[in-house]
Amino acid sequence: MVNGLSVDVEDWFQVGAFENVISRDDWDSLSLRVEDNVARILDLFDEADVKATFFTLGWVAKRNTALMRRIVEAGHELASHGYDHARVFTFDRKEFAADIVKARKILEDASGARVIGYRAPSFSIDQRTPWAYMELAEQGYTYSSSVAPVAHDHYGWREAPRFAFKPLPWSDLVEIPVTTAMFGGKRLAAGGGGFFRVLPYAFSRWAIRQVNGKDQRPAIFYFHPWEIDPQQPRVPNAPLKSRFRHYTKLDQMAPKLRELVKDFAWGRMDMLAHREAELAVELPA
Repeated sequence: MVNGLSVDVEDWFQVGAFENVISRDDWDSLSLRVEDNVARILDLFDEADVKATFFTLGWVAKRNTALMRRIVEAGHELASHGYDHARVFTFDRKEFAADIVKARKILEDASGARVIGYRAPSFSIDQRTPWAYMELAEQGYTYSSSVAPVAHDHYGWREAPRFAFKPLPWSDLVEIPVTTAMFGGKRLAAGGGGFFRVLPYAFSRWAIRQVNGKDQRPAIFYFHPWEIDPQQPRVPNAPLKSRFRHYTKLDQMAPKLRELVKDFAWGRMDMLAHREAELAVELPA
């Protein structure tokens, strides 16, 4: 079973947890660490001989054009993460359309590669944004991986299907939610990020084995470049919960990733989307 491996390319100060304490106007004055961190990830993937998808902010791509070319030249997929990490439900449809057009143009100009995949910042496509899929389809995207089918204080569409679905009956666009596992009849977030970093590796290994074995479906895993960077600057005025989520066990992330890519088979999201489209269900009304 080939699982989907993805990296949400944003810098340490662009995360949703800090959006109320770090202004976008200040971003250019802060230490940029994303280029070095992505380079380390590319080396890690090369060592393991795995390919992945890099969902990248247009803001980052604009300032790191050589890095975008390096990602593509290494055989990975470059996909869109929007322009500056604004959550989809903060837009109306016209604003969302402008955001993904802007980001896609920057990504394609920087890399020379076509962009067909999209991931909403903070998995922010949900029942409040039915127009988002219409806009993605009309702009020619093949797939989205923008839904976390769980309840969470920052994101989540609890009622969404756990596996690939077609959100529009008239379009081939496929949504591929991030992975959840089942325990005691409840869905557990198990697709990476902070859950992977903070919880013992045995939990993620159990969850992926459940999805691959019992469900017979690929897992969708994600993480961020800043998660392998223990030396990143601290944000002392951020809420305590945000600081705990962001900084806990950063030094353990890279070793865990090496174990993960060794234990399971991984591939790009665009390749997985092609296969999952055949199994995708219709989104219930």
